[in-house]
Amino acid sequence: MTTPPPPRRQLTTAGLAPLARAAAGGHRTLSAATRLTGGTSKGVYRLVHDDGSTAIAYVWSPQEDYWARPDADVTAGPALFLSAHRRLTALGVRVPRILLLDADGTHLPARAAVVEDVGGPTLEAALRDDPDRARPALDQLARMLEAMRARTAAGHGGVASVEEGGPAPDGVACARAVADRALADIDEVAARDPRARRARDRLRDRVRELHGAVRPRPISSLVHGELGPDHVLLTEDGEPVLIDVEDLGYCDAEREHVFLELRFGPWYDVLRAPGLDPDRLALHRLTLHLSLVAGPLRLLDGDFPDPAPMREIAEFNLRRALDLARGAGAGPQG
Repeated sequence: MTTPPPPRRQLTTAGLAPLARAAAGGHRTLSAATRLTGGTSKGVYRLVHDDGSTAIAYVWSPQEDYWARPDADVTAGPALFLSAHRRLTALGVRVPRILLLDADGTHLPARAAVVEDVGGPTLEAALRDDPDRARPALDQLARMLEAMRARTAAGHGGVASVEEGGPAPDGVACARAVADRALADIDEVAARDPRARRARDRLRDRVRELHGAVRPRPISSLVHGELGPDHVLLTEDGEPVLIDVEDLGYCDAEREHVFLELRFGPWYDVLRAPGLDPDRLALHRLTLHLSLVAGPLRLLDGDFPDPAPMREIAEFNLRRALDLARGAGAGPQG
């Protein structure tokens, strides 16, 4: 019988006070701290000071990482966040301003950063509740995405590793990586779901077929990696601000666009880019659906506190993957 993990110890206002004090320069006192919902790999806390000002704390620790065991090493988070933040800022892509980076755990028993509290709604909420306000932000986001797509490199992987000179590229590194990951995802999902088990060979054959159709391309583009409308905040002036940027790296632009297509639905036409490769789109579309089955199911093995949405994500994407493996629903989504 598997022993359940010990209860997670989330940070309190008193525990976050040293970090907040250092970020505020000692001029304010932390009066409240609330953990925001939705985080799976890091804790996100809203800090409220005694003068009413606010900030956001990102905390990378095993206690905040629902993908890992409580004793896992998550020390890479601040470095990934900082390299992504610098690259996007240099491109003119708006991200929350850094108020303090505590990469060594000086102020907490964890690595952390304090950033500005953008304060506005997500683009997802604005598209639902106030489309007139959201449309200019969507146009700005399209320009940001074009700047990212135009930032290319001869490699595949994280920002720092590629820009500092990684392995010699062969033109299909990103496609091969996602295909290999998809084959592992198929085996993992097949062990959990009889529908995937029955379709395992068909799914594996389809991934290999789509990967085989991809032709070499000498460059990769800068991609966010998980850019849904919930990962875009709006300022009071309606400017879009990208968050959850730690997965920023170089891959096929098509990888970014199949995720945008999936998450933005009917609004994706505003973000659509010309000249995307249909063969790469087909590969990334199927492998993305497979990753969005395996990932949530893996998360549900642990103690993630809100399992119902993860089950829904896994179910939706399994159905889409099975459809694509049969050759159905291969066109644009949404």
